[in-house]
Amino acid sequence: MGRTQRPVPPPLEGDDRLITAVITAGFLVALIVLLVVRDSLAPADRWWVWVAVVGTGLGLFGLAYVPHLKRSRARAARRRQAAREASRPAAPDHSTAASHGDQD
Repeated sequence: MGRTQRPVPPPLEGDDRLITAVITAGFLVALIVLLVVRDSLAPADRWWVWVAVVGTGLGLFGLAYVPHLKRSRARAARRRQAAREASRPAAPDHSTAASHGDQD
């Protein structure tokens, strides 16, 4: 027997700034912990400090850049929509042709 297919739900939108802030906070906590225990880390494992530094830096950059990116994408979508509307041919108006036929 065949199973009925349910329609695919639309994708969920996440709060980009919240997600970026939580991940950045995680890297910042990791950086603080790694700096506290740095002396007890083996020299071969101290590169983890730099991973936390880079993660925190990229997260801060993302917090500043994500709003700019969203505004840019919204502007581009508005321009595309305006271009589509401008290139769409106007619908013919048949009401004037019908009224001219009634005057004969």
